[in-house]
Amino acid sequence: MAAHVSNRTLRALRGALIPVVVVLIWQAVTGLGWINPIILPSPLAVLAKWWEYLLPTQALADNGLAAWLHSSELMTDAANSLYRVIMGFCVGTIIALPLGLLMGTSTRLYGLFNPLVQVVRPIPPIAYIPLAILWFGLGNPPAFFLIALGAFFPVLMNTIAGVRHVDGIFLRAARNLGANKLTIFRRVIMPAATPYILSGIRIGIGTAFIVVIVAEMIAVNNGLGYRILEAREYMWSDKIIAGMLTIGVLGLIIDLGMDRLNNHLLKWHRGLETK
Repeated sequence: MAAHVSNRTLRALRGALIPVVVVLIWQAVTGLGWINPIILPSPLAVLAKWWEYLLPTQALADNGLAAWLHSSELMTDAANSLYRVIMGFCVGTIIALPLGLLMGTSTRLYGLFNPLVQVVRPIPPIAYIPLAILWFGLGNPPAFFLIALGAFFPVLMNTIAGVRHVDGIFLRAARNLGANKLTIFRRVIMPAATPYILSGIRIGIGTAFIVVIVAEMIAVNNGLGYRILEAREYMWSDKIIAGMLTIGVLGLIIDLGMDRLNNHLLKWHRGLETK
């Protein structure tokens, strides 16, 4: 147990090495005055701005934690961005999963839908912004649409690939043992395709995070993307970088959570691979 904890700590320290070096170089360059602070503020200035963005100390002192959660600009923006990510991602995934399973299992449906999918898939969600605003107006609906679109294709394509790459030997063995189509789908196809599906979900939620920032810069008046755009207009580069780092931290937390979920759901798969 102690050895396992020690190895995990060592890996964490090794992973933190490059970021620490980058921050030290960044601080040295800005501290020596080689770069205009409006163009690139120092890490300490960014940290101070991030703390100010996070913690309205007067509200915390006067009214406690509840008032802080309500008045913290950073907490409000992060909550709004996460809400849009979750809603748009769920919509995109709910549509993509059944369609991907149907296209993967049915050659006829695959031939019918695949040409349209391959034409639409390369178009970035950002290109739909004018149409999204025309169709849905301003506010959350166009953001939900763009995020759902960004999450849809990674989940769809990975689901199709997972189903279509099931080893034919397993399918023939199941048929020879008398399994019907529903049993084959439930007991053979779904377990074999699950690693692909979970990989698609992980990529999809990462894409959703990218799209939400762009959507918030165009269609809404709150969220991390909106705040970064606002800071750009006033040339608050420290607040821009603080917002960017917040996005990175949230994305890292979500990705780590997805990785843990994948490892938990695929324990049987990992076990087979290590034997």
